[in-house]
Amino acid sequence: MRVLITGGAGFIGSHLSDAYLQRGDEVFVLDDLSTGSFENIRHLKDNPRFHYTIDSVHNQPVTAELVDQVDVIFHLAAAVGVKLIVESPVRTIETNVHGTEVVLSLANKKKKKVLVASTSEVYGLSTQIPFREDGNLVMGATNKGRWSYACSKAIDEFLALAYWREKKLPTIVVRLFNTVGPRQTGQYGMVIPTFVKQALSERPITVFGDGKQSRCFCYVGDVVGALVKLMDDDKAVGEVFNVGSNQEISIGELAKKVKESTNSNSEIVFVPYDEAYEEGFEDMPRRIPDTSKVNKQVGFQPQMNLDGILKSVIDFHSGQQAREYKASAAD
Repeated sequence: MRVLITGGAGFIGSHLSDAYLQRGDEVFVLDDLSTGSFENIRHLKDNPRFHYTIDSVHNQPVTAELVDQVDVIFHLAAAVGVKLIVESPVRTIETNVHGTEVVLSLANKKKKKVLVASTSEVYGLSTQIPFREDGNLVMGATNKGRWSYACSKAIDEFLALAYWREKKLPTIVVRLFNTVGPRQTGQYGMVIPTFVKQALSERPITVFGDGKQSRCFCYVGDVVGALVKLMDDDKAVGEVFNVGSNQEISIGELAKKVKESTNSNSEIVFVPYDEAYEEGFEDMPRRIPDTSKVNKQVGFQPQMNLDGILKSVIDFHSGQQAREYKASAAD
């Protein structure tokens, strides 16, 4: 199979590339490296079945040519991370909405199957825990920039499903819940790599808010396995699926766990949301997926627990620190 992954040099996209190449398929990656990194795919560049294009999905001629060459498309290209969303709301909305418009429109010409990656953020301020795919989405006020990401991804979902209903373009929507693992950067506010890097360098571990907000973290390898299975399943077309873990932990407890796992002397410091992001910032107190639908569809069940996830991230960043130290010593 020939697979196009937009945002393929990103954290999840690069692991998805690994999975398809290991399966024997041919992979085409399109990424503008705005939040992705060439380092994520450097190990693949000499593989004859791997092809990469450094450009934006907004470049329609380039994207059209790639769409024509492949059988299926994973649309992962998006503005990601709370920090980026708060600081660059215009870029967030334009990147997410227009990028998805381009991909779906071009895919529709040849009826190429598209999986659109959405996010647990679309549940907004809903208190219907655990979140079900058919539950209500409760958005915050439009003057709170934090919700621009959730709204833009919800529009992506509406658009993808509309293309299926009206034009019979085979689309699948996946809502990802806090995917974590090696290669993920803390640059845009991802909490586990941020905590790990702070702990390894003996800097204060910064917990935003009171630390009582809770999340469920899922290993990238488990998530990628679900994405591949959903793409292979024609009965998944026209559906929305939560993909994530049910193992809940508060962010305060997570900070303690990272400190213990790294044997760090870092102090755990609590930073008010107003200081961390913007005045009046709103967060979701709990974010837990109901994954019974994806389990029934493709047998999805996360295999790696939180301890295993943390070990994988700590090992990755420890190795990265060692490489950086070696490079600076050589200079």
